[in-house]
Amino acid sequence: MSSTSGTSGRNGTEGAAPTGSLAHRVPDLGALELLLAVARLGSLGAAAREVGITQPAASSRIRSMERQLGVALVDRSPRGSRLTDAGALVTDWARRVVEAAEAFDAGAQALRDRRDSRLRVAASMTIAEYLLPGWLLALRAERPDTAVSLLAGNSTAVAERLLADEADLGFVEGLTVPAGLDSAVVARDRLIVVTAPGHPWARRRLPLSPDELASTPLVLREKGSGTRQVLDAALGGLARPLIELSSTTAVKASAVAGAGPAVLSELSVREELSTRRLVSVPVDRVRLRRDLRAVWRTGHRPTGPARDLLSLTRR
Repeated sequence: MSSTSGTSGRNGTEGAAPTGSLAHRVPDLGALELLLAVARLGSLGAAAREVGITQPAASSRIRSMERQLGVALVDRSPRGSRLTDAGALVTDWARRVVEAAEAFDAGAQALRDRRDSRLRVAASMTIAEYLLPGWLLALRAERPDTAVSLLAGNSTAVAERLLADEADLGFVEGLTVPAGLDSAVVARDRLIVVTAPGHPWARRRLPLSPDELASTPLVLREKGSGTRQVLDAALGGLARPLIELSSTTAVKASAVAGAGPAVLSELSVREELSTRRLVSVPVDRVRLRRDLRAVWRTGHRPTGPARDLLSLTRR
């Protein structure tokens, strides 16, 4: 005896009026895929197994679809399940819908592949020059097909790139997280005062005082850089720069050449300190430590290669 009948009155489906939005009138893709499986296999039980649900759940889904459409779709008997005339017609339409959904899915996957094949990174100068290359090398080992573009600038420029959706992930060195961005600490750094060996500070026996450092013209990064922000906040103000430069490498080269003392990341001067091309000058009662942060637009947690790169920075 059939559980669903070709006679629509038996199922209470005749005369059901279509109401509401299209989403309420058209069965979902899962139901349509089940109907196609019933048509192809001739068995509700086999169709249920193919789509990965139980037979009672499949029966319930067919009945729900019949109520939704207002027509009977499947007759069941001990010999199996067969489509009603209306069911055969609905199945033809369902096949077109499922094929369109498959095309939609293929297109979406292509977009995901295109997104996941590239990574736009914006990084402040110290991180871009001394930390990011190692991270990107590790990322290449995990994602060899990912094309990475790097935009280097100061911390303010990094924030602007992210907020303009011109970068997927950023790295900054400042004291605070720019508005509109979320962050995670990925490393910690210390700023140190350095000078060429011939400078009078290189022969000092006593540490510099905060006032002495603040009142001395220094070779500095430009305004907006994380290094400049940390130093300015720690000293409560700075003298007019002796020279103002837009990269850590340029500041370091000027200090090595004897232009004057500079304040740089400890990460950036290890080689110069070890070869005595620069000398570290101690400073009394000034905290020059800072957090290095990964940043991204608020509400847009990194995904794909950006997520992988973020994970690599924490290893």
